[in-house]
Amino acid sequence: MSALRELRVDLGERSYSIRIGAGSLTQAGAGISEASRARRFLLVSNERVYGLYGEKLVKALQSQGYEVLVSLMPDGEQYKNMDEAMKIIDRAIAWNLDRSGGAIALGGGVVGDLAGLVASLVHRGIDFIQLPTTLLAQVDSSVGGKVAVNHPRGKNLLGAFHQPRLVLIDPLTLKTLEEREYRGGLGEAVKYGIACDAGFFGYLEEHVEQVRAQDPECIEELIYQACRIKAEVVEEDEQEARHRMVLNLGHTFGHSLEMLGEYQAFRHGEAVAMGTIAAAFMALEMGYLDQGQLNRIGLLYRALGLATRFPGYDPEEVYTGMMNDKKSSHNRLRFILPRGIGAYVVVEAPPRELVYRAIRQAQKYSPNY
Repeated sequence: MSALRELRVDLGERSYSIRIGAGSLTQAGAGISEASRARRFLLVSNERVYGLYGEKLVKALQSQGYEVLVSLMPDGEQYKNMDEAMKIIDRAIAWNLDRSGGAIALGGGVVGDLAGLVASLVHRGIDFIQLPTTLLAQVDSSVGGKVAVNHPRGKNLLGAFHQPRLVLIDPLTLKTLEEREYRGGLGEAVKYGIACDAGFFGYLEEHVEQVRAQDPECIEELIYQACRIKAEVVEEDEQEARHRMVLNLGHTFGHSLEMLGEYQAFRHGEAVAMGTIAAAFMALEMGYLDQGQLNRIGLLYRALGLATRFPGYDPEEVYTGMMNDKKSSHNRLRFILPRGIGAYVVVEAPPRELVYRAIRQAQKYSPNY
């Protein structure tokens, strides 16, 4: 196992560590014992991830005296719903998991979000451990305590804030990740550079080939820097009163795309990347971004293997989908737009026609060298 790199999310009594290191999953028991007093854990995963890592993890935990109940869910965003959450809750209650117990999420963002919501509901909140196995979960969804499931009218409409006790990230799990899932995670990683940190954006530009090839040192640095940025944002604004909105760059458009695609046509990170291009065109028209900066964003996405052209949905359909998103307030849309590279601006209730124009421009966009 490589040496662990550690970050701390400082939230007072809800503070926790993010630990990153190749091979760390095999040593999860030691980290969990430091972070939680629970000795009985509900392990939530899906069949594919559990088949790769689950049995070894369970045996390792049991060898250290933990009791573990495994609850598997189907794989896919379309299963991130209250029906699946209730199935897991029913199992936890039947097992007599009490307030002194905990839940472990082993998987990607869908597993983490759903398991976290279950942990927030059972006995009004039990300890929660994140063991993310996808790049998207490692750089984004496992950190910050936002847990939720989808509703037919919108993504993540049913949720809570429930911080984990520990996030343990093993980059070696990415070796079994499908290429499309890996690229989707990169869509979220780029967001941090565009909206928060020009230096990180430059790092990604300079290391495109290593990132595509999943160079171990490069990937560990990418994960560390993304988690560092997100930890800083969450510390400043845990429950998204204002500053944490920066993490929603591309998401207002992207969540509508996911819903229109019935949560199967697009991976989350893919939708975020295409949504960010539409947001960039809004920023261009409003004077927050210039054409060269927009092109840098598009070229980086393309170099990382992500589509940049917005799908051909009618702009009115996309707009209607956005109105159902939890990021709208009092029937007024809110957009996070890039302000150059490395900063952002919040735009409330822009003219509908401006949003339509951005969608149409993004539907024709192809980055130029």
